[in-house]
This record gives sequence, C-alpha cells and structure tokens, in this order.
Amino acid sequence: MSSDAALLPILETKRMRLTPLVADDTQYIFPLMADAEVMAFWDIGEIDDPDIIANIVVGQVEEMAQGRAVYWTMRTLGDSQFIGTCDLSEIDRRHRRAEVGFMLGREAWGQGYAHEAMQAVLSYAATQGLRRLLARTHLGNRRSEALLEKLGFEEEGMLRGHVLRDGERRDCRLFGLLL
Repeated sequence: MSSDAALLPILETKRMRLTPLVADDTQYIFPLMADAEVMAFWDIGEIDDPDIIANIVVGQVEEMAQGRAVYWTMRTLGDSQFIGTCDLSEIDRRHRRAEVGFMLGREAWGQGYAHEAMQAVLSYAATQGLRRLLARTHLGNRRSEALLEKLGFEEEGMLRGHVLRDGERRDCRLFGLLL
C-alpha cells in the first residue's frame, strides 16, 4: 500500500464510487457524527462541534499519508450523493492484517450500500497482500454483526468492558476474516 496520497485507490462498485478521504469531506461527515442514532454503537457519542470533526478527518488523512490506513467516502455513481465512509485501518504489513469499518447516514441504511462497499474494500485488501481482517462491533449492534457475517467474518470473541463511553464500560464483539 502506497503512502503517497496521490496514489490512493478509488474503488468503484455497481452503484458507488469510493474515493480517498480529504479534509474538505468534513462537511459531509459532520452530519453523520452529529447524529446520535448513527453514533449509537461507536466508541464515542455524537459530536456537535464541527472543529472536532475537522480534527478527526485531518488525523485520518495523516494516517493515510503515513500508509497506516485508507479511509474512503462513499458516493452514489449517478449524482455523487454522499452516503457514508468506510475504511481499512490499523494496517500491519508485517502480519498482513488490518481492521475494517464503515459508517452510513440513516437515509442509506438497509439498502445494501455497506455490503457493496465492504466487498470492494475486502477485494482491495486482498490485492494488497493482507490476509487477515478484523472488525469490532459494540454489543447489540445486530445490523453491523449481520453484515459482517454476510461478508464471511466469523465471531472470534467478546472484548469485555473494551470501551469506556459516557462513563460506562461497553462490551465489544470481535470478528475476523482470513483472506
């Protein structure tokens, strides 16, 4: 995987184009991360400060420049409507593994976009020599768990009290996929 941001991949599916995240994408990501329902199963709650979101996005762009991750925005092919984001992060070339994730706006839920995008991400990961992918869900996030299982991920265990959010410890499920 190249650490040159200009060489980061654009992935295309039947209905979407996944383009590498840039700082200007903050304007699209802010409404997602400000939505309590979208953020219900994330490590952090909703964020209503656009400057915090901008800093998160800048950090992700820096991770991509260092070759440690690839974050994509998901947009429809026809009208380039922003749907959400997906990623390949925590890239460990030595052990040929990485973590995957995705976040969609509520209006895109239940339409197969996450499945379609993640199929493209899995294919890309395989072409880059990665052989193990991880995903983590918060306990109770059945939609994401069902999607991961549909993609071939298997539950590998429970991470008890793995996340501290809003003063409470949350359990997470760990999923893995060998490519």
